[in-house]
Amino acid sequence: MIGVFDSGFGGLTVLDSLVEALPQYDYLFLADSARAPYGARSLDVIYEFTLESVEWLFNEGCPLVILACNTASTRALRNIQQLHLPARRPDRRVLGVVRPSAEALAGLPPDAVPGVTPPSLATGVVAVLGTESTIASDSYALELRKLAPRLELVQQACPLWAPLVEAGELAGPGTEWFLRRSLEPVLAPRRLPQRILLGCTHYPLLLPGIRRLVPESVEILTQGEIVASRLVSWLARHPDQEARLGRGGRRRFATTDDPAWFAGRGGRLLGRPLSAERVRLRPVH
Repeated sequence: MIGVFDSGFGGLTVLDSLVEALPQYDYLFLADSARAPYGARSLDVIYEFTLESVEWLFNEGCPLVILACNTASTRALRNIQQLHLPARRPDRRVLGVVRPSAEALAGLPPDAVPGVTPPSLATGVVAVLGTESTIASDSYALELRKLAPRLELVQQACPLWAPLVEAGELAGPGTEWFLRRSLEPVLAPRRLPQRILLGCTHYPLLLPGIRRLVPESVEILTQGEIVASRLVSWLARHPDQEARLGRGGRRRFATTDDPAWFAGRGGRLLGRPLSAERVRLRPVH
């Protein structure tokens, strides 16, 4: 199975795009809903929680795990890739959402190859909206300096957007107020961005409201489509990993919270019914 992990419901937007682009594979989605959201937690706690989730997915038979969570990708992925996998899981792979999203923000094609595809010569202003932790990490700025050094990046933390999604508050006057409050600093007329990346996988669930407030001339990038298109390219470049993936078209959902609650809320967000199981994560020693 391809493991897909998020702290809550947002990763379902990535899973949905993966299934649409690559329906033949088996998927196991894990939401650490009992401890969501991760955005305001400390670096050590984010790493600990993410590693527990990744290890659970490995133990359930996932050779490849996608961190469909920007906070986990910015705060935990590098150490997992560089320290944990070589020492404990050399045959497994963990991918995040930041690098492919930064490539899309830079205007690079889906088949861009790290270290091979030359940097983009694009100029102008782009923006990233994310959790406090994602913005504080400065990960998108670091990636864009390598991928498109001429671009100017505006970053905006939207600390209440993910909790709104987790609470099911996707529309209404209150939600619009919070959307407008975070968007106004990004939409300054003299520095209007060409593209805005929704740098949290929860945020596409607020897209109708965001789109109403953002000028039509501004392109809004969502990470599900980005990650799916670039995973197609990654699997083509790594046939040894692709060969390990099951092709039964199976879908499995797990949560650390109440499974009936998760299935009900997740089914409404996806627009189709789903069933979920409750799991317990254990510390990794």
